[in-house]
Amino acid sequence: MKRTVVIGFLGTVLDFVSKGKDRWSRWRPSIGICMQDDLLIDRFELLHDLHSQGLAEQVTRDIGSVSPGTEVRSHITAMRNPWDFEEVYGKLLDFARSYPFDPETEDYLIHITTGTHVVQICLFLLTEARFLPGRLLQSSPDKASKAVAAGRVSVIDLDLSRYDSIATRFQAQAREATSFLKSGIATRNAAFNRMIDRIEQVAIRSRAPILLQGPTGAGKSQLARRIYDLKRQQHQIAGPFVEVNCATLRGDSAMSALFGHRKGAFTGAATDRPGLLRAADKGMLFLDEIGELGPDEQAMILRAVEDKRFLPVGSDKEVESDFQLIAGTNRDLGAQVSQGLFREDLFARLNLWTFELPGLADRREDIEPNLDFELDRFAAREGIQATFNAEARRLYLSFAADAATPWTGNFRDLSASITRMATLAPAGRINADIVGDEIAGLQRRWRGVGTGPVDDELEALLGREALAGIDLFDRCQLALVVRICRESRSVSEAGRVLFSASRIARKSVNDADRLRKYLARFSLTWEACRS
Repeated sequence: MKRTVVIGFLGTVLDFVSKGKDRWSRWRPSIGICMQDDLLIDRFELLHDLHSQGLAEQVTRDIGSVSPGTEVRSHITAMRNPWDFEEVYGKLLDFARSYPFDPETEDYLIHITTGTHVVQICLFLLTEARFLPGRLLQSSPDKASKAVAAGRVSVIDLDLSRYDSIATRFQAQAREATSFLKSGIATRNAAFNRMIDRIEQVAIRSRAPILLQGPTGAGKSQLARRIYDLKRQQHQIAGPFVEVNCATLRGDSAMSALFGHRKGAFTGAATDRPGLLRAADKGMLFLDEIGELGPDEQAMILRAVEDKRFLPVGSDKEVESDFQLIAGTNRDLGAQVSQGLFREDLFARLNLWTFELPGLADRREDIEPNLDFELDRFAAREGIQATFNAEARRLYLSFAADAATPWTGNFRDLSASITRMATLAPAGRINADIVGDEIAGLQRRWRGVGTGPVDDELEALLGREALAGIDLFDRCQLALVVRICRESRSVSEAGRVLFSASRIARKSVNDADRLRKYLARFSLTWEACRS
């Protein structure tokens, strides 16, 4: 059988009565737990300060008289202020780390009745975190018993799975949290549901950065907002939610928008500007499309995340902002790191908690619950209740769930589609004619985006899924670059053609390198374009 070991503080008030015989008529916690008929204590690790040495010796003798089989070991913990939370926790943590625990052969009970309230709280926290690998032991006087000196003891096991009602309640709260993250949508995709479960755990327990990857329209922005709302409900965050689309930040204005500037820092800086990072202080900052940031902005973001400090444009004094970062991207940041387009140290900081959001085409079983969600959202927004008749619903779901339906814009396409049909529905009833018109419109729109000569050429290079994640402006530019590459004899020649205007103003010209870096943004090479 395992030996039973108690770890507890000496009670300088409760354990002290007097040195005379009348001390046995009073309840003393440290002695009382050694007088229990059903609790055999093999060893008592008694913690106390230097000034209580005499009392510790008296308690040790008294334990020896009532429980001769109990070995008492004295540990002096030199605390200047037993009410100082930081000092007490530090001292107890030092004790826990240096103590030779052996859970294979010993059971540990952490006595939380004696000591200051700060001591008791710290013992609880260290036990909950498993620095003290045991169960909590609580003792109290029992005035109804003849054995007044013994009192009563109860063991508290922090393994909540042992307490069915508490465990059930915690499971229900976890289900509520995951449902909240999904906006109440009863999603059916098993992989997506597992991901949301993990995000719920991370959101509640951590303030580390979170990286949301996935195609445009997969719901990264909405999920980031729900994570913020969940943490705010849990009183883990007090500041605002600040969302930034990094693709809209260009040149010098990017630094100013993110980090702020001082008056007169540059032409047009007529007043001080705090910047978006400072606006997110005590709250959450969502940097969508973080892969679009330039190298200088990436370096500043890394410093702000790690040190909570950064330098506004034109200022020689750092400012502080304590925010939690969520980053979103539709790019492969790992590939961008290998291509020199994204800082490796920033990616390492973001990559602690990375979640890949699937597109709608990979979650077709979730189209039906999202359809109902979009109808409810339309009703709340417009004050008009719209529903499908049975034939129209069957027709639309059959089209939406078909593997040939591309859903290039993912959930944005679905939301816009439902909004159009609900708006046009006579008397709020979506019929088969409306669905037929909507399906035809979607097919025309997708043909215009994905099957023209420009996109046919790019799709052959990139694949349909990668092409769907590229904006139309970028597609047109990329198609021209690919055509120039195919018409040129070398990568340098193609670079000179493409950068003929801007190269004049550059002190150092390396057109081939500029072209290679541009193509790398889309995971392309010169050789791939030529072939």
